[in-house]
Amino acid sequence: MAEWTVLFAVAAAYAVGSLSFAVLVSRLMGLSDPRTYGSKNPGATNVLRSGNKAAAAVTLLLDGFKGWLPVWAVAQWGEAWGLGPATLGLVGLAAFLGHLFPVFFGFKGGKGVATAAGVLLGFEPWLGLAVLLSWVSVAVFTRYSSLAAIVAAVFAPFFYLFGDGVAWDVAAPVALAVGAMGVLLLWRHAANIQRLIAGQESRIGSQKK
Repeated sequence: MAEWTVLFAVAAAYAVGSLSFAVLVSRLMGLSDPRTYGSKNPGATNVLRSGNKAAAAVTLLLDGFKGWLPVWAVAQWGEAWGLGPATLGLVGLAAFLGHLFPVFFGFKGGKGVATAAGVLLGFEPWLGLAVLLSWVSVAVFTRYSSLAAIVAAVFAPFFYLFGDGVAWDVAAPVALAVGAMGVLLLWRHAANIQRLIAGQESRIGSQKK
């Protein structure tokens, strides 16, 4: 029974993560498909390139929410369902992978920054806030969303480990999930890293081409 509950929780998290809100919100608001302009990434930053700040904000919030919700549900009721830290880590990773490889959109998704932030907030609210603060700090001073995401991805595992016994108790499965998301975020930003090095990366707020 417990095995089926774990499988259901992970599958549900992946399904929720597979909802590409950049595409859905753009459709509802009569905007171009974000996969057809700018970086062609179905994420909030690229939606912002459409010039519609409201659409970008809604996309950002919903992408974060879909990462947070499954983790929060397991954290709240997992014990009653016989689910432990291992399931918590798997559910968070599944929601994140759903965004990267959405089953409803041909397995071609976004880079996962907002969804990862939501997952981290679900794991530990203070961890999520620390990582978000890192992202905001870099984004404000450099106006490079990609650089901010890269820095946050690198810092997140260290924040989680350093907070052990101070703000939370580290659980190995959660630590592995945080580390895996960090590695995947860096992988998804490989092209951005190359453009940053070449000085060709677009800044936040640049219009679509």
